[in-house]
Amino acid sequence: MAGSKPWFFRSTWVFHLNSGSCNGCDIEVLNMFAPTQDVERLGVKLVGSPLHADVVVFTGPVTYQALPYVVEALKAVPEPKAVVACGSCACGGGIWHDSYNVVGGVNALYEILESQGIPKPTTIYVPGCPPKPEAIMYGVLLARGLAEQRQRREVFVEEVPEGLAIPEGVEGLEEVVAKAVKAFRYGGR
Repeated sequence: MAGSKPWFFRSTWVFHLNSGSCNGCDIEVLNMFAPTQDVERLGVKLVGSPLHADVVVFTGPVTYQALPYVVEALKAVPEPKAVVACGSCACGGGIWHDSYNVVGGVNALYEILESQGIPKPTTIYVPGCPPKPEAIMYGVLLARGLAEQRQRREVFVEEVPEGLAIPEGVEGLEEVVAKAVKAFRYGGR
């Protein structure tokens, strides 16, 4: 999105959508509208209805209980829209990713939306538990086209060292180590 023409020609209206978070990210989202950060000076307003929103600030993992309401809220946001996935839970499910009542983060939600024929909106990921208000502001401004993207996606995968000594007489330890490394790298999936 960096370098592209902003698709907002007026103030950006933000709808805050909680889908089952612990309220840590919610406090930080509302803190960016407080006098200390004062994101309203940059033309960002908080709205109470998705019908008026340009950007959805999404917090928490998607729970099965909240899923129908989240889908309806995202359907109500007019095009073009953007989603700011705020916090570790919204980005990938967080510590709840394998819980019995959690669908996952926004990517799991997008799979459900695409199965219903709803296109995936532009998404900005703001990781952290909880992220700082400045990071959330940066995500909203990045979605709006007022900020340049400073960091590109980088993935670092630690390789198992050569010559790892496996004790003799332990059957199947290599498979256990490989599963543990895979679970650590990919969040247990």
